[in-house]
Amino acid sequence: MYKKFVFYTMQINIYNQNAERVGDLKLSDKVFGVKVNNDLVHQATVTQMANQRQVIAHTKDRSEVRGGGRKPWRQKGTGRARHGSSRSPIWIGGGVTFGPRNDRNFKKRINKKMKQNAIFMVLSDKVANNHFAVLDKFEIIEFKTKFFNQIISGFESKIFVPADDGQKSLSTQTDEKAIKTQVKKKINKRSFLIIVDKIDKKLNYSAKNLVGVELINLDNINIVDLLKYKDLIFTKAAVEKIEERYQ
Repeated sequence: MYKKFVFYTMQINIYNQNAERVGDLKLSDKVFGVKVNNDLVHQATVTQMANQRQVIAHTKDRSEVRGGGRKPWRQKGTGRARHGSSRSPIWIGGGVTFGPRNDRNFKKRINKKMKQNAIFMVLSDKVANNHFAVLDKFEIIEFKTKFFNQIISGFESKIFVPADDGQKSLSTQTDEKAIKTQVKKKINKRSFLIIVDKIDKKLNYSAKNLVGVELINLDNINIVDLLKYKDLIFTKAAVEKIEERYQ
């Protein structure tokens, strides 16, 4: 179904919480070196979104609406059309014909290996396009969103820096208000997915209020979140765990 895509180098840097390089890590070709099949990725994405869909819209038919037990008027002699119930669909307040029902089933199925390969393809694409970084470990001493934000800001400014990010124009500006506005716009465009091998309460609550930042456990990795967020940060333990699991 897919062929292995061999990179020129599968060596990737490991960074600490200050976005400083502290070592190297060799990635497995079976997980991070898979050639992308767009059709398979699309199928896996549609399947997950369909299975997460909540059927909310629901209308009542004539057997479920209230009232209508008595015949509105006698069958003959009134000069009006005959009716047997005021809950008929042609009456105001009556039942709905062919309306949406909450018993609809949108579930889809996909082969387990197909779903797994689709996730590998997205991970491989992140690595190939420099939207993937490895963090040695996540350690937060106290519940501090500010400290977590500093870690993300370091990765944002030092590692995930696009070629035309406009840093030159930012440094040449003298208007302090314009600089703050530009930095604020950059923060609002954040798109980080952080995957750790194990989530504790301090990590979870520290990342909860940050816009454009999502923290999940490796066991909850899914293709929709991988595609939703632009930049991906794995802890070293999470990389080793996913390679060991699917080796």
